[in-house]
Amino acid sequence: MSTVAAEAAVVVPGPRVASDVVEVRTLPDLFVPEVSQWLSSSAGRRALDGYSWMQSVHWVAGSGLYQPRRHRSSGLRSFTATTVFIAQLLAELSPCRPGIDYLVRRTGLSERAVEYHLAALRETGLLVWIVKGTRVRGKRAQASEFALMVPVEFDRALGIRTAGEGTGRRVVGIAEAGRKLMAKLATRAARKVRRPRRKPSTTTSKPVSKTPAGGAGEGAGGAAETVVSGGSRCTPMGGGSPRGSSAGGTYSPPESKLASGASKSPTPKKSKAKAAGGRKPKRSLNKIGRRFQLAGELTRRVEWLRGCSVPRIAWVVREVADAGWTADEVLAWLEMRGTAERVRRGSGLLAVLLASATTVLDTPAKLAGAVEQWHRAEEARRRHRIERVRAAREQHDGGWQAPASRAVRREVEAAIDQLLTPAPVAVEEGQGLVLDGSETFELGDEELAPLIAAMREELSYGRTDLVSAAIETLGAEEAARVLGEDLVRRALQLEALARNTSIRFGTR
Repeated sequence: MSTVAAEAAVVVPGPRVASDVVEVRTLPDLFVPEVSQWLSSSAGRRALDGYSWMQSVHWVAGSGLYQPRRHRSSGLRSFTATTVFIAQLLAELSPCRPGIDYLVRRTGLSERAVEYHLAALRETGLLVWIVKGTRVRGKRAQASEFALMVPVEFDRALGIRTAGEGTGRRVVGIAEAGRKLMAKLATRAARKVRRPRRKPSTTTSKPVSKTPAGGAGEGAGGAAETVVSGGSRCTPMGGGSPRGSSAGGTYSPPESKLASGASKSPTPKKSKAKAAGGRKPKRSLNKIGRRFQLAGELTRRVEWLRGCSVPRIAWVVREVADAGWTADEVLAWLEMRGTAERVRRGSGLLAVLLASATTVLDTPAKLAGAVEQWHRAEEARRRHRIERVRAAREQHDGGWQAPASRAVRREVEAAIDQLLTPAPVAVEEGQGLVLDGSETFELGDEELAPLIAAMREELSYGRTDLVSAAIETLGAEEAARVLGEDLVRRALQLEALARNTSIRFGTR
């Protein structure tokens, strides 16, 4: 026995001492002050996954090193099975950002109790803050974000060797004496801890000290030593690693409970569906669940039922839901009955329409026929919508359509005739414009410049009305001489392009 272990050796009764008992030393209390409960100031290392983190949680639960009443007077007295259950809930979250309301709902505890258990996880070094949540009046509350940590005492106790610096240290090895305890912790971490049931206690008793689950640490000569807490008085059995308390109700069953004396596997058995890679089979709905399922689907698919209360609709459809009707069959029945154009109360109208549904469609054949008829009506309505949209698009993309009203058509025709009828021109002496073949009218540059500018602006928008009118009046050769060959050629090209293609120029 080494000098350090001899000073901290525990005196045990003679009959329980084995010849190959390992050396024992005492670890200090496991308590992290508040200033070190942040990721930047933590002395532990960050857990890579929830499974490895739960190993350290079970070690802390069984070590007995956490004695908070030596440092404060309120809160938890020890690391309990409920604390292990809350740790299991946190291990399922990635990132670890639980809300107090979520933990209250999952555990059935009060907010104060949940905060006490979270404080216990922080004080043992298993949990540290990354971001602390805020609750500001008038703003949405933000949950705290935690990091899952492995305390440095856990590494020392099991002889775990790490490499690197800070919270990002990684495991590179473990002492031989710590492997057996690590295997036990792995078995406990693989099990799912159930929520502890609170039993009413009629008598008061003193808290029972937990069996330390200390592991092995490296001594001066590299030998592993069994670790016990300073307040623990339990003695290791069999000379190996001491037994740790099964926190969270993970006790092994007695031999009398095993069939034919065969030992059960410590790892939980998986269902056939999970072993085959499939999903976990869903539980079948009861009568109330089917009513609510049908009501929720109807409120999503029926337009005049949107916004209605799902529980009220579930009560209305209770008869058809109990008869095994699906949403398609209900919609087929509503298609047969018809609906009002204006619906003031959707649940009331639905109750009236479903009054005699199960008596009329009382056979599967009738239901199938109604569903088939409803599908045909839906297909007809879909085709009608497609044709209507197509006709509207063609009308929008096509040319000008004459108004349907006769009075409007007469007004439009009169306006077009007025635009096409040339206004009388006052012919002065010395001017000449070919009107009827007998007279000519010569325009000067001052009169032609604004007209040519207007024609060019019109051509920039893809319109050729002014140039076409000049070509019809003067002829192509005379118009090219007066207006310019470039202007007339561009106008003729645009007209030919518009006639030979479906492109329309200009703005609508």
